[in-house]
Amino acid sequence: MNATHSDAFIFFGATGDLAFKKIFPSLQAMLKRGHLNVPVIGVSKAGWNLEQFKARAKDSLEKHGGLDPAAFGTLSGLLRYVDGDYKDPATFQALRRELGSARRPAHYLAIPPVLFATVVEHLGQAGAAEEGARVIVEKPFGSDLASARELNRILLKSFDEKGVFRIDHYLGKNPVHNMLFFRFANALLEPLWNRYNIESVQITMAEDFGIQGRGVFYDQTGTIRDVMQNHLFQIMANLAMEPPVRADSESIRDEKVKVLKAIPPLEPKNLVRGQFRGYRQEPGVASGSTTETFAAFKLEIDSWRWRGVPFYLRAGKCLPVTCTEILVRLRQPPTMYEGFDLKNNHCRLRISPDVAFAFGMNSVAAENETLNQPVEVSWGHCPGAEEMDAYERLLGDAMTGDATLFAREDYVEEAWRIVDPALKAGTPAFEYEPNTWGPSQVQNVTPPEGWQNPVLTGQKCA
Repeated sequence: MNATHSDAFIFFGATGDLAFKKIFPSLQAMLKRGHLNVPVIGVSKAGWNLEQFKARAKDSLEKHGGLDPAAFGTLSGLLRYVDGDYKDPATFQALRRELGSARRPAHYLAIPPVLFATVVEHLGQAGAAEEGARVIVEKPFGSDLASARELNRILLKSFDEKGVFRIDHYLGKNPVHNMLFFRFANALLEPLWNRYNIESVQITMAEDFGIQGRGVFYDQTGTIRDVMQNHLFQIMANLAMEPPVRADSESIRDEKVKVLKAIPPLEPKNLVRGQFRGYRQEPGVASGSTTETFAAFKLEIDSWRWRGVPFYLRAGKCLPVTCTEILVRLRQPPTMYEGFDLKNNHCRLRISPDVAFAFGMNSVAAENETLNQPVEVSWGHCPGAEEMDAYERLLGDAMTGDATLFAREDYVEEAWRIVDPALKAGTPAFEYEPNTWGPSQVQNVTPPEGWQNPVLTGQKCA
């Protein structure tokens, strides 16, 4: 273990659903790759003992990760457990004892944000937030600009910024993670990647399911806060940023922040919100709720590279497919082929469920050489079981101190600055039918060439 690697992993909320579905499988995968050999300490108020905690871990792997008996045997030997109330200083003294000689623990807070201040304060008082210690927090990072600033203030009271890792699992996905490499390690895209050649950019995150029993959480959050100002903004920043001077985390994050700083606040006229029919009957949802389950909006990036190129973002629940896709539409060049109904070329990048990259071009129709036949040249694959999961990558990076795939304080605040005015404007949430592409009013923020709806064809990824 090097001098910057965490020497213990602690996760608060260790008996919750996130730990059950994601964290234990990720820890087993890290161990199998040789990336985990430090104590793993769960902290929760469940009235459990260590053996019950180990049984929970085994059950998690059997249901969600695929139990590897040999790996679990090793992981089980690393597990520790502290049961106690987060408001009780004695819980943190017990944690300090379990840490032993560890001085660079990574504290993962899989708990409601309302508890962050209490836990972080107690960690500091117990001597578990010394130099080299890290804290990993889940989104949402606040609910508006003011609350994001307050959250940052709380975290930075006990940890310095280089020890704060704001986790957005979307950044750990392979195609998002590799987007910068694809752009800057190849000569293919960069000559085209500017306002002279690109007409518009569309980013769609569609889900064909509803809120899946998360009514209380979702009704306080909505689509914009849940996935757009974090997941989709990160995708947009990767698409739009300038080449960093180096590949270190701060150089890359500097360029992402510059993208957001160049975006004026979202105007209410450029936003359409929707709510699928039946949402208000979901358990935990207020009967008169105006929370959006769909949103579409247009942004402008006022930079030399992108001025005049609109970026259209949309996301929603109960849409026809589950798919995240980017469509970059190129400008139509001058042509001598009049009457051929030529279409704009495009680049299409699919992030999930499969991974695909495609170029859309014009071609002479085989059956009639006086007609155009649009074609797409594409490459794609389904993620394999051997590929690193998003949480595995992000937890591993946090423990080694690599902050590249984590949102920095200034990035979070800039993202909220952009969406805050429109969120507070109280625009209506128009009803839409499930299994459609949102309310009819979405035409008010539709690209001139129309939205290109993702179509799932061919091999289906598990």
